[in-house]
Amino acid sequence: MSFGAALPAVDVAGVPADALVLDVREADEWAAGHVEGALHVPMSAFVARFGEVTEAVAEGRRAYVMCRVGGRSAQVTQYLVQQGIDAVNIDGGMLAWEGAGRPMVTDNGSPAFVL
Repeated sequence: MSFGAALPAVDVAGVPADALVLDVREADEWAAGHVEGALHVPMSAFVARFGEVTEAVAEGRRAYVMCRVGGRSAQVTQYLVQQGIDAVNIDGGMLAWEGAGRPMVTDNGSPAFVL
C-alpha cells in the first residue's frame, strides 16, 4: 500500500470548534493572536517538547497543526504522521483562520492579529 506524498490537510472551515489545534509558530506570533485552547509548541522546540504533543493526542484525538501560512505546520504534520499520530495540516494557517473570521484570542486581552 502506498500513501504517496499527499499530506493530510483540511481548510479552516473543516476544523471542529473543539479540535486539538497544535500551533507551531514562535512565541511572538503566538502572543499576537492564537486559537483559544490551542497547544503552543514552537517548531524550534518541537523535538524537545514532543512528549507534550503525544500526551495531548493520547486520547486518540486528531491534531490539527497550524502555523502562519502552512509551511512549518506541513513539516510538523509530516513528522507526526511518520510517528503514527493522526495529524492534519491546516491549509492557509492563521492567515486563513483570520480571513475566515474564526475566533482568535491573546493571553493579555489585547486585540488579536496574525503576525
